[in-house]
Amino acid sequence: MGSQRTLTDKPKSQGVADLSPHRSRFEFGKNWKSFLGVLDEGRILEAERSLQSMLRVDNLQGMRFLDAGCGSGLFSLAASRLGASVHSFDIDPISVSAAQEVRARYAGPGRPWITEIGSLLDPAYLSSLGQFDVVYSWGVMHHTGAMRQAFQNIAPLVSDGGSLFISIYNYQVYWSGFYRLIKRTYVSSPRIGRVIILGIYSAVEVAKGVIKDLIFLRNPITRYSKKRSDRGMSVWHDWRDWIGGYPFETAKPEEVFDFFRKLGFQLEVLKTCGGGHGCNEFVFRKIRT
Repeated sequence: MGSQRTLTDKPKSQGVADLSPHRSRFEFGKNWKSFLGVLDEGRILEAERSLQSMLRVDNLQGMRFLDAGCGSGLFSLAASRLGASVHSFDIDPISVSAAQEVRARYAGPGRPWITEIGSLLDPAYLSSLGQFDVVYSWGVMHHTGAMRQAFQNIAPLVSDGGSLFISIYNYQVYWSGFYRLIKRTYVSSPRIGRVIILGIYSAVEVAKGVIKDLIFLRNPITRYSKKRSDRGMSVWHDWRDWIGGYPFETAKPEEVFDFFRKLGFQLEVLKTCGGGHGCNEFVFRKIRT
């Protein structure tokens, strides 16, 4: 295990934004900074339950937890409250700022939690971190513009016997290319264009939900009166993240499994999106260096 860095907030990886091959990218940080306006205790508890369920643990006491691409910082907070020593990084300075705000609001004094700027495509930065009992990267590596390189880079960060919890967009034969085009159009459009695209997508999603609820004799209002979605996230912010999330790559579940098996990982938990356009979730155990 690597040594614990001093608890500071600093841009450790200088010039990190230049490491991505894509300069046209969605402003993830602004979306997750906005999410803090709806963050509450209920969402935090949902995030904690998500970690406990997928990692098959009651707590993370005594463990080192790496949040690679921390976004809003919600799951760093959840890990911290479950007892872990947390290290968070993100390529987006606004996301790092959001995570720092979450830590200041909810974590309490004295909790070991580092937040800083860093990239999964920066080997020098990653090699400075040491290894962790749990490495968490939910919905991140498919937005780097070099997903398989990110896979390769993240593997050494997991200690022997440690867990790697990731989620990757599901590959769809006909739809993945279409969604890539929509996302690229969104990020390259002026503000009014983005508003129109997001509005159309949101209307379609609402309509799909209403039709499904009517078919199964459910109250459609209930679906959208929920204060939070799965994992404690916000439906609205998730939609905006989905339609704007570019760069964008996908993979079949078996491709992710095969990649990490060759690197010495064993699949312990798999949660698929049922063949849709969402994320497949994987928890791997590292069985050898």
